[in-house]
Amino acid sequence: MLGAAGTAAALAGCSSGFVGSTTDQPDGPTDTPTEAPPRGGPGSTAGRSPYTAAYEATVSSVAVIRAYGADGRAGQGSGFVYDGHVVTNQHVVEGGETFEVGFAEQDWREGEVVGADVYSDLAVISVDSLPDYATPLSFIEREPPVGTEVIAVGAPFGLGQSVSAGIVSGVDRSLSAANNFVIPDAVQTDAAANPGNSGGPLVDLDANVVGVVNSGGGDNIAFAVSAALSKRVLPALVESGEYTHSFMGVGLRPVTPVLAEGNDLPAVKGAYVASVRDDSPVTGVLRGSNGSKPVNNVEVPTGGDVIRRLDSTPIETLNDLSIHLALETSPGDELAVGIIRDGKERTVSLTLGERPSPE
Repeated sequence: MLGAAGTAAALAGCSSGFVGSTTDQPDGPTDTPTEAPPRGGPGSTAGRSPYTAAYEATVSSVAVIRAYGADGRAGQGSGFVYDGHVVTNQHVVEGGETFEVGFAEQDWREGEVVGADVYSDLAVISVDSLPDYATPLSFIEREPPVGTEVIAVGAPFGLGQSVSAGIVSGVDRSLSAANNFVIPDAVQTDAAANPGNSGGPLVDLDANVVGVVNSGGGDNIAFAVSAALSKRVLPALVESGEYTHSFMGVGLRPVTPVLAEGNDLPAVKGAYVASVRDDSPVTGVLRGSNGSKPVNNVEVPTGGDVIRRLDSTPIETLNDLSIHLALETSPGDELAVGIIRDGKERTVSLTLGERPSPE
């Protein structure tokens, strides 16, 4: 398994009641979507703020999602229209049995979850019919440069049709996921995201989706599942209700200066194999730690392989490995893995398996 090297952050999702929601909100009146301004592309009115233009081009496709559990308690998040469905977070729908999806102009629909994936925190909801004005949003084609201006549109604290603005403040982040796995390639932003924003779109000023808001806390740091990962996972959720992730079967650690010193590595680069899971795709192929030693009063593992390359892709950090597996591979793919073992470089081959069920 990939180690949980992710950034800890409070989920900004459901209001209360379900497993996977870390923020409880008291029961009480909740704002519902009200009539949206007319839609128009960015820059369609001279002198208008580009934030206003991006908001108006997005808001009619953004929905409020209410999930009701068996005990009658309701959780709430956001979502947006994609491929005739509504996208949201898996943690928004987890534990829900019935769902209401609210659009602008007080249009409410009953919804049904057609697919959800805990390992990417993405879910897809179907409704009987979408309002004519709720057109699909498009994902960006390339990773957004740090500094790209963005807005988060959703329903923080149940306040529908809300927007917050900021920039992309980081990319290639790792977020904690189930079973000590991570969600790789996440986008970091300083646009405010609070309980209820989860599942809503983070969009650039051309109204293209940069990511699906996943977590935040109003502390000038929030995260979104990247467009690249979303575009891999969502079509599978729409088509079959599930997505199968690649699986190596190793416990990994980042290569730090003390770990590099303890293992006589030539550089502070790569992904260190701390352990190998029994009966995994890498059993007998990769080697985990077989000892430890103190370095600067820190006990570091020793003897494990260090992964430096997957096929032709250099692996300089643990994030590089996670991103390559998530975005470039599928179960059954055969990889040429460049490693350092006992101070020597070598290449081994392995066939990727399927990540185990979260249960």
